[in-house]
Amino acid sequence: MPDRIGIFGGTFDPPHLGHLTLASKAQFQLECSRLLWILTPEPPHKQDYSITATEHRIAMVNLTISDNPNFEFSRVDIDRPGPHYTSDTIELIAKENPEAELVPIMGADSLKNLPTWHKPKEIVFACHWIGVMKRPNEEPDLDMLERELPGISSKVHYVDAPRMEIKSRDLRSRIESGQSVKDYLPHEVYKYINQHQLYH
Repeated sequence: MPDRIGIFGGTFDPPHLGHLTLASKAQFQLECSRLLWILTPEPPHKQDYSITATEHRIAMVNLTISDNPNFEFSRVDIDRPGPHYTSDTIELIAKENPEAELVPIMGADSLKNLPTWHKPKEIVFACHWIGVMKRPNEEPDLDMLERELPGISSKVHYVDAPRMEIKSRDLRSRIESGQSVKDYLPHEVYKYINQHQLYH
């Protein structure tokens, strides 16, 4: 079986148990030999709040994935200037792994909006599959997507993942207001946040 690489991106501010569960389910169900955690340094669609320093988020992701040998942290978007488009990220990973099958992982909402992304046809062409976290009552219109991005319907593979109502922004708010978040974070990440007084 060829090397199949899952691509799991996010701001991870902070990474939480929801991220870890989704990544684990995707890696197993999509039969990825490894899954790359791609940290977005400065997401253009999240300008409404201050992003935690990149070095802290790198440290927290590495603590999150340290127990899983199939997870790897990738600096592909950190060691180059922005803007960081998914199409460019996939192209760089493909150059580094020319024999590998690439499987980006996204939510159903991202799949729905894929035609509006930068170079979406290149994304579809470059990928072996597209892993989609489908939630109840979130049925993507594959016929419409197929008209805009020919070939996409044969590449969509759904990941059966539990619905976890954990959002990083909610955790930041809870920490800021002095509420406990211990049950939502990997233990080492919880310790790191307290040690460095993040989000206070």
